[in-house]
Amino acid sequence: MFSSSEPAATSFYSAAQVDEREMNERRLRRAISVILEEIGEDSSRDGLLETPARVARSMIDDLFAGYKIPDPKALLKTFANPTYKGIVLLKNCPLVSTCEHHLLTFEGVCHVAYIPGRRIVGLSKIARVVDAYARRLQVQERLTQQIADCINDGLKAKGVLVTIAATHSCMVIRGVEKPGTITVTSEVRGVFARDSSAKAEVFQLLKEDSSGH
Repeated sequence: MFSSSEPAATSFYSAAQVDEREMNERRLRRAISVILEEIGEDSSRDGLLETPARVARSMIDDLFAGYKIPDPKALLKTFANPTYKGIVLLKNCPLVSTCEHHLLTFEGVCHVAYIPGRRIVGLSKIARVVDAYARRLQVQERLTQQIADCINDGLKAKGVLVTIAATHSCMVIRGVEKPGTITVTSEVRGVFARDSSAKAEVFQLLKEDSSGH
């Protein structure tokens, strides 16, 4: 249980935030216990005694941690551009999100390309933006748009391209049950929307391995 007496908690949260978190966690634990009972389980049996607490913490700290970051643009620490005019590409950034229609995860990779204007950004900050939007209830289409808009607006970039390739649990373990199905989405802004050769260059870079082949 998350407690205000724990040093790790008080290092990152105010007393009010700790109290709010504890209330949220208690409500989630109760709700998860109800779900377990309603599907025919005994929430008091040994193997499930701590399950509501584990799931509640996972929801707050992992699956839906993005809600703690109301404005992901604030994550984009930028630096003066040293006259670089080419493409910056972050490939194969892993992501895990949760489908808002079935509350099942989808997992895959996100590729983010941008052409800088006057500012460049720390690469880890792009990955943090991906997580900030992914760790929420999502649909892949909106997730792709949000990441593209955030990078584009936050950097005032000349161009931004974002593509996500993901496998959706709701397509694998329920409904049509089609394992191996991959959903690909793509959003372009600025130069990449106007210049097909610039867009093609990104997709060529995505095809190449780390050795350039």
